Amino acid sequence: MIDFVALASVGIRGLRAYDPGHDLVALRRMAPPGGLVELGSNESPYGASPKAKQAIAAVLDGIHIYPDPLGGDLKRALAQQHGVHTAQILLGNGSHELLMQFAQVFAGAGDEVVASQYGFAVYALAAQAAGATLRLAPALPKDHAMPRGHDLDALLAAITPHTKLLYLANPNNPTGTWYGREAFAAFLAQVPSHVLVVVDEAYAEFVDAPDYASALGLLSQYPNLIVTHTFSKAYALAGLRVGYAIAHAECIAVMERVRESFNVNALGLAAAEAALGDTAYLAQTVAANAVQRQVLASALRARGLTVSPSQTNFLLVEFGARTAAIEAALVARGVILRPMGGYGLGECLRITVGTETENTRLLAALDEILEKGRA
Repeated sequence: MIDFVALASVGIRGLRAYDPGHDLVALRRMAPPGGLVELGSNESPYGASPKAKQAIAAVLDGIHIYPDPLGGDLKRALAQQHGVHTAQILLGNGSHELLMQFAQVFAGAGDEVVASQYGFAVYALAAQAAGATLRLAPALPKDHAMPRGHDLDALLAAITPHTKLLYLANPNNPTGTWYGREAFAAFLAQVPSHVLVVVDEAYAEFVDAPDYASALGLLSQYPNLIVTHTFSKAYALAGLRVGYAIAHAECIAVMERVRESFNVNALGLAAAEAALGDTAYLAQTVAANAVQRQVLASALRARGLTVSPSQTNFLLVEFGARTAAIEAALVARGVILRPMGGYGLGECLRITVGTETENTRLLAALDEILEKGRA
């Protein structure tokens, strides 16, 4: 037998594949009457913009030919949206691909990558796959106003002369927490210029906190800043996998050297451009999420559960010692949440904010389980 692990590069040998949670395809096949309530992957329950669906239909007859390798129309729309040049934009097969590639390009053996405890799992995967050393900065404590969120001072303290990349998210997955514009500006001013700062803003469209601001406003001041976005969450195009990064044009030019040919498909390009232009639909879904987020958080707190503050379309909820049993009982009732053991948060579950109907079904199932536990 061939030892394929031994043949792999050093960084890959100890790597574990990204864990998406449950096997939803298998669970759907075994779903109880009424189907599943899928609240584990932070997808939009409201679906994509009708204009995005129309755009997909319009290009179906052309799927026998390759998509635009440059993604020119989408880049131009994004450039206009964000007030940048098209040369500053890199398209990806979701932002996941881009987050991995930044480490592939800018970090390697002997280099360090800094990220926060309880940050998105892909940051650690990216560092390890590149053969770099990951330095995790401790998160804010549980009793902080932003429990388990990014501690910007700790991230600064983790930087060394060997640090090449620093990943952070705003808002953060899986905690839902965020940091304000002034705090981030002060942080970025102290980061050495040789360290590339990758700010993952996958959930930025959901934010309504007055102290929040996208890092995009600081791009012209800091050439070491990179900001990533995705169409998977608020724009509800998770099945098409479209993401993008905005950075200094010279940074993007280097990244283009490793971008896979035609990495965003024709349906994704068309749908993303149309969704970006449908601002009314985006505002409608974001507003609906904000209402249901507040309602669901209040309902969970009323049941004695600890719910972290969130500016996303999900909530991180503490269930205590019975977390695993509660999660399994919910699955048996067709309600799928995201277990957090892989993040070191074994007493928490992450709950996507669903529609009013979905949230009601979640709460009814949870009440039944909690009552049975008390009995």
